[in-house]
Amino acid sequence: MVEVLPIETPPLGDRSYLVHDGEAALVIDPQRDIDRVIALAADTGVRVTHVAETHVHNDYVTGGLALAQAADAAYLLNADDPVSFDRTPVREGDLVQIGRMQLRALATPGHTYSHLAYVVEADVVEAGDGVTRREIAGVFTGGSLLYGSTGRTDLLGPDATAALSHAQWASAHRLARELPDTAPVFPTHGFGSFCSATQSEATSSSTIGREKLTNPVLTQDERSYVESLLAGLDAWPAYYAHMAPANLAGPAAPDLSPPRPADAAELRRRIEAGEWVVDLRDRIAFAAGHVPGTFSFPLDNRFASYLGWLIPWGTPLTLLGDSPEQVARAQREVARIGIDRIAAAATGRPETWAGERAVASLRLAKFGDLAAAGGAAGGRPVVLDVRRRLEWAEGHIAGAVHIPLHELPGRVAELPPGEVWVHCESGYRSVVAASMLAARGRRVVGVNDDFANAAATGLAMERA
Repeated sequence: MVEVLPIETPPLGDRSYLVHDGEAALVIDPQRDIDRVIALAADTGVRVTHVAETHVHNDYVTGGLALAQAADAAYLLNADDPVSFDRTPVREGDLVQIGRMQLRALATPGHTYSHLAYVVEADVVEAGDGVTRREIAGVFTGGSLLYGSTGRTDLLGPDATAALSHAQWASAHRLARELPDTAPVFPTHGFGSFCSATQSEATSSSTIGREKLTNPVLTQDERSYVESLLAGLDAWPAYYAHMAPANLAGPAAPDLSPPRPADAAELRRRIEAGEWVVDLRDRIAFAAGHVPGTFSFPLDNRFASYLGWLIPWGTPLTLLGDSPEQVARAQREVARIGIDRIAAAATGRPETWAGERAVASLRLAKFGDLAAAGGAAGGRPVVLDVRRRLEWAEGHIAGAVHIPLHELPGRVAELPPGEVWVHCESGYRSVVAASMLAARGRRVVGVNDDFANAAATGLAMERA
């Protein structure tokens, strides 16, 4: 019997998979921190003999090569991918025997040109009559067919987007046509990843039959699907541009040893030198007291994506956290997106980090406070909306300035003078933006509230 064990990476919205027959194991699309995979294989009592990539990833640094080397396993990649290391090339229709399992490669272009899906099958003996039949344990669809969605098709540039969108529709229909309705579907993306064209359904499992009933790529004609897909594509994290080159070069396993400790004097030198010093604590703690010039990126499932999106690539990064464990978790998360080493770190309290300098504070407010400020004497403050383009188009506060968070560092000069009230959808991005503006000397208030509450406060709303 074949067992499929998902390996979740919620901060990036991805899943890897360990697939085994009780002895031999296949790992599909592993993240860079392969210690998790090695531990799972050991706990399960299986040996990793094969590692496979559905595509050259754009949202994380793969752990595939490092895992294959550590496990002395075959490393399967599309023969057309121009990698700079030895691997086992696979093509459309290739069959690979893995213990009692058989892997079959299917060309499914769309997310990338060379994307592959893998069908894993095994012989099963019926208990009643002893008849042996071939059973599909799952189809591993990577960034092709997701739960209620598909992978985005614009990551290779605007010239390729239309062609890849049509290919994505054709690939999904091929899977639906050639595989039985009972075949389980195991995508890599779609669990919060920006590699998904739209966010997938909140489900932990699906089948080809279910996707036929619910997934727009399988319920819409080709033209309608492509039009809706293209209309729904919004910005993707800037760090993606660095992932494919790293993965084609063959990344090594990350160095997760603790970063060197930094005292208050060193932190000040790094800030004054233009390096990034990032506070990992929650937004309430940051607002209550932080080192002037530091940026707030609270360590939750949005941390790695937004940090990677905003930090100028190659800028030295120092982390401030409540504890060594918090710093270690953040270090693991940024290693997954190619930030290999943390320059320094400090843990404890902001008063210690600030040394002889006073800590700074940040005012947090609700949309009701913003409505009241707009009616107060002295005029309405500057309202800055840092949500993405499609969020803004669905509805926004009348008169607000719209600068998406990922564009803010290069567009600060566009903000009118005066106090800035910055908001997003739920508060995370607004506090990131507020900390960046405060570091540049602007008077700022962070709206720590759900945007769904804005209209009820009397704030005038409009659509783009």
